[in-house]
Amino acid sequence: MSVAPTTMLRDDAALRVFDTEQGRLPVVFQHGLGGDAAQVAQSFPDGPSRRRLTVECRAQGGSGAGHKRPFSIAMFADDVLAAADAAGIERFVAGGISMGAAIALRLAVRHPERVTGLVLVRPAWAFDAAPENMRPYAEVAELIRNRPPNEARAVFAASATAARFRAEAPDNLASLLGFFERDNAADFAEMMQAIAGDGPGVSRAASALSIPTLVVGSGVDLVHPLATARELVKTILNAIFTEVTPKATDRDRHFAEIRAAIGGFLDKNFNNQDQS
Repeated sequence: MSVAPTTMLRDDAALRVFDTEQGRLPVVFQHGLGGDAAQVAQSFPDGPSRRRLTVECRAQGGSGAGHKRPFSIAMFADDVLAAADAAGIERFVAGGISMGAAIALRLAVRHPERVTGLVLVRPAWAFDAAPENMRPYAEVAELIRNRPPNEARAVFAASATAARFRAEAPDNLASLLGFFERDNAADFAEMMQAIAGDGPGVSRAASALSIPTLVVGSGVDLVHPLATARELVKTILNAIFTEVTPKATDRDRHFAEIRAAIGGFLDKNFNNQDQS
């Protein structure tokens, strides 16, 4: 589904917003760190019955960084909620991939009157800030901020971190190496370093949600450990878990299984509801 973006001015940042506009079931679905709306479109089963809204977070996709600092998951969640308000969406299913899952979790816990369901795909955070699995992002950001681009990439490619990812999670490594090629390197690296050291800002106790929840995880992935997905499933009441084929094993099957899992979950739990 092709969706023309609009621009929302938020504080001093111009944020690109994608809204399919039609559909009785509103779903706010966010991309991962360094991702964009195209990443969401790979994983979300768009269709005429679902209205999807996606905000490209600051310094990512086509959105500007603005001057307000520091970057945080809380900031991104506030931006997403403002976009939902501007679109006239009062209640919605919240979801996302990796960082987007952390944003969705924060929205569900901090704004329970707004969120009716939760979809957490390949979560990188459970509850703690700066989890160990996010340290490679901070490492890449530090290099980008302190060395010329080609030198920074070469240093990381020769590092122990890269060697480990090359052997155990080649898809993660490809993503990390791609960050060195970004046009907005300075703003992006500042944002990435801040987010890698952040967290959703919610406690385990507060996350004992009772709304329908789907958690999707996969193996061969050092950034999004299956243990993190399972921790969320244990904490969120009545959450269900689906394990999909690793992206590093079969990319097409990976995304097809994610779309099928999300579509089945939404149809089962929200088939007869009009939330807008």
